[in-house]
Amino acid sequence: MSEWPEIETYRALLSPLISGLSIEGTTVNREKSINESAEEFGSGLSGRKILFVERRGKHLIFHLDDGNRLLINLMAGDWIYYGREGEKPDGEYALILELEDGNRIFFGGLRHGYAYRISAKKLIEFLRPLGPDPFDPRLSADSFGVRLRTKRSKLKSALVDPKFISGIGNAYADEILFEAELRPDSVIAAMSGDEMRKVYDSMRKVLEEAARSGGAIAVRFSAEDMLTGGYRDSFKVYERAGEACARCGGTIVLETVSNRKSYYCPSCQK
Repeated sequence: MSEWPEIETYRALLSPLISGLSIEGTTVNREKSINESAEEFGSGLSGRKILFVERRGKHLIFHLDDGNRLLINLMAGDWIYYGREGEKPDGEYALILELEDGNRIFFGGLRHGYAYRISAKKLIEFLRPLGPDPFDPRLSADSFGVRLRTKRSKLKSALVDPKFISGIGNAYADEILFEAELRPDSVIAAMSGDEMRKVYDSMRKVLEEAARSGGAIAVRFSAEDMLTGGYRDSFKVYERAGEACARCGGTIVLETVSNRKSYYCPSCQK
């Protein structure tokens, strides 16, 4: 799972550890995960200093001292491990970055995700279709409602649309809607202003709480890491079909909404 809380957790953990360090070597074990040949990718990163790490939606962005960016997109089943060679958990690592201090960044999986070396200009164009970040200071409750009114879909479909809001996927959309006490198949056109405000407030509350607990990352970030994955047991409805609702005691169900699996409680989500 790699949604807003997981990627924000990686950003918060990585940035203070690697900012100011140079990349001394790369190992590419899965060339399909990068956007150029392994040789070009490695030579382009060799000697480059990482200035800082940014997050945009579900993307991690390493800002490099030559003006280029390393764009990381993690999908379900992908993970990042930071540390020494002998410390990393078992698994398939598509890409490994060797840092000047002897530590390495191991990118696990990347079968559907990717690592692209890209110019700043191309990055702007690449990310242009994305909607605002859930915590963009310009995204007020009112502007969120105005944007939501333009959607002609079911409520959950809007939340997971990266052109509407960037960073939310199936899991946290279900949790946000549970918090807001609204069904995933709610018709947006029929929603009141108060209901839209509840979605906005619930979005910020759920994502902030999940990030503070390290998200639902399955593999820990480092040997010393005690944060990542701390939210895995806090899901109220996601992957809890058949269980009792913690709020009302009803039974959580799994249904398909606009071709997406959706978990919710029909007793208290109206």
